[in-house]
Formats: sequence, C-alpha cells, structure tokens
Amino acid sequence: MELHEGRKGMPSLLSSQGECIASNITQLIGWTPLIELKNIAKKDGIDARLIGKIEPYQPLSSVKDRSALRLIEDAEEKGLISPGITTLVAVTSGNLGIGMAFVAAQKGYKFTAVMPAKIGIDKQTLLRYLGAEVTLVDVAKHGFNGLLDKVEQLKEEIENVYVVDQFTNPANPDAHFKWTGPEIWKDTEGKVDIFVAATGSGGTLTGTGRFLRMKNPSVKLICVEPAESAVISGGEPAYHNIQGIGPGFVPEILDTSQIDEIVTVTTHEAMDMARRLAREEGLLVGISSGANAAACLKVATREENKGKMIVTIFSSGGERYLNSELFAQVKEECVNMNMAF
Repeated sequence: MELHEGRKGMPSLLSSQGECIASNITQLIGWTPLIELKNIAKKDGIDARLIGKIEPYQPLSSVKDRSALRLIEDAEEKGLISPGITTLVAVTSGNLGIGMAFVAAQKGYKFTAVMPAKIGIDKQTLLRYLGAEVTLVDVAKHGFNGLLDKVEQLKEEIENVYVVDQFTNPANPDAHFKWTGPEIWKDTEGKVDIFVAATGSGGTLTGTGRFLRMKNPSVKLICVEPAESAVISGGEPAYHNIQGIGPGFVPEILDTSQIDEIVTVTTHEAMDMARRLAREEGLLVGISSGANAAACLKVATREENKGKMIVTIFSSGGERYLNSELFAQVKEECVNMNMAF
C-alpha cells in the first residue's frame, strides 16, 4: 500500500485477480464512499457542495470500526496484548465497543465494554450478541469518572487486562490520519475546502484534519459539539442526547490548536436533520451524523462559503438507534397500527 493511500477495504477485493473473498472481517474495514446532498442543498437554497462520507459502509456500520482496528493493531505491534490471554477493556458509548467486539472476536481476545447505563440499549444488545461482556455505570450519579473507576475495578478483578483508551491513545487519530484523511483527499481530488466533524474522542477530527492540512494548509477544520454541553467552547458539561459525541470534557487526543471554529448543535437540530437525511436523501444514519449535517448547513449558508466543498462524516447507521428518541414517533405509530390486529 502506498503511503497516504488509505486503507482499501472492500475495493481491495474488487481489484484483485481470481477469487474475491476476504480472508477475515477486518480486511473489509476501510474505504467508504462519499455522497453529495443535492436534494437538501437544493431545497435549502445552498450554493455550496455538501459531501458526506458514509461510514455505515464499514463492516459493523460505524466509523469507530477504524479506530478499534488501529487501537488493537497498535497494541499488538508493541507486544502489549496476546490473543487467548489478554482481556481488552474499554469505556464506550457503544460504537467503539462494537468495533472492538467484532475485531476482538476475530482475533481471539475477550472484551469487556464499560458503558453508561440507561442509554444505547441497541448497542448494549449488539455487544452482548457479539460475545462481549457489558458493565454499566450510572453516569447521572457518578459522572464520567464513574466509568473510569469501574475500569480500575476491573483491572483488579481480571487477569491480563489491557485498557483500550480511545480518549488518550494516539493510535485513535492515527487511524484517521492513515486512512480516513487520504480517502477524502483522493476521492475529492483535493477539492475539499472545509472539513466538519463532531467530537467524541476527538480521533476523527484530529487525524483526518491533520492529514488534510498536511496536503493543503488552507483547509478549514470545524469542530461540532452539543449546544447543551459545549465544553470545548468553554461551557459546562451537561446532559444531552446526541449519542457518541460531547463526553463532557476535552479529550487528550483532540488537537484543539488545529480547530478553526466550533459550531454547536442542539439535540433537536441533530435529530431533525437525521430524519431529513432519511426522508430527503434516503440516508439512514444516526444522531451524530445529523449533528454533522446540521452544522454543515449552518456553515454553507454563509456568503464566504459560496461554491465551496464542505465534507463531513456520517458516523454510523440509523438502525443502531431504533430504541432511541430518534425513532420514538414512528415506533409509536407502528405499535399503534399493530394493536388493531
């Protein structure tokens, strides 16, 4: 693979001679397509190009598949973990955990996810289905530190534990510097003017942004965070319902020095835009993807961005949020319809 070519994923099979059969599921992690939001742009009178990278095309439908693979591979390269011996432990709101679970299953590791209780039941279900252990913490009572305390407890209780910390481990943004950034640069033919990404761990914005800036220092990098918990903007941490972003602190791996602007999006705006993406573009994506798209629209309406290419990440598939507020109304409608039978 050429330096800065990106990770090919499925296209590596199509370009091969002979059998087109993946050797294992991790070979499929990598390249995902870009799509232009022409319907929404036209309806809203946007004179800029709105481009989304469809990460639901990853094997387990999330951009976190990239981070999970790189975090595990990095630990293997350093001799820190061994299949069949090491138990991997990670704090996650769900998607990183699901990525960890399927990569761990393929490679022969046990995995335990430490998660906030009472949210993300779909993700908890998928984790258990993939064979992972799930430990829940009441973050409303104990805060994020409660999750870290639980990790410390597990380190005492389980032998041969390796903690995968997406918030501090440079391997997380490295996945996006090596793979996501090069893919965007190549597939836009270097035409990207603005890159917009919500921050959870900070890996996507930091790694992708670093690569794009290396190729073109004038690329503008915009960070998206929940308006209810705008900590990077200097606000206080608070509850919000945009799963996967806005952890309530500034992650260690988030390179704030490269951020040109922060755009805040409310939970309502994020969910409304996720629903628009489904009904107007046919894109079934999650809540943080809605936040990214909503931020893009705010940026695209500015006169100085007329004609520019704005690229963002659609981080995960919508099916993962069926039991969340995102689907609450249509779920109730369907339940009521079936009550007639």
